Amino acid sequence: MKEEIIKLLRSTNRDGMENLIEFLEKSDFFKAPASTRFHGDHEGGLAEHSFKVYEILKDKVKNSALDIPEETIIISSLLHDICKTNFYKIDYRNAKNSLGVWEKVPYYTVEDTIPYGHGEKSVMMITEYIKLTNNEKYAIRWHMGFSEPKELYITLGQAFTKYPLALLLHEADLEATYFFNI
Repeated sequence: MKEEIIKLLRSTNRDGMENLIEFLEKSDFFKAPASTRFHGDHEGGLAEHSFKVYEILKDKVKNSALDIPEETIIISSLLHDICKTNFYKIDYRNAKNSLGVWEKVPYYTVEDTIPYGHGEKSVMMITEYIKLTNNEKYAIRWHMGFSEPKELYITLGQAFTKYPLALLLHEADLEATYFFNI
């Protein structure tokens, strides 16, 4: 999967992409979980989730009336959760094993060293390496949809109206999470 993700990112021919790929390879992007306990909560879950979102988003765009370039689909989907890079750490807790004996077991915990939000943090991290189109920026920023605070729902609706890719990315993210548990 790592090779496929890198191949897709390279195919965008976006200036700065090689530096972004180098960052991903040096980080834990390909080994990190997608979450601590909700979906993709295993090693490599973040890359699996991102790739599944790409597959779903590509189909959604193909079946819509939207004219969205392939490079935008690739960048928006594969990098929407880049904010989770270097975000999870392994810690240990006591739990009973199948024999009823207490033992230390690993689990993922959050160590957010860059507390900048979620979608906006992904946009910030990506733009340190490549230029994003407005469509990409808004899609990535608002991909969390209605899990954003309710005070932002009017702004979210405006973003979905002006940049429908944001709604499709949100839907693809939900489908990858709940239909595929990735």
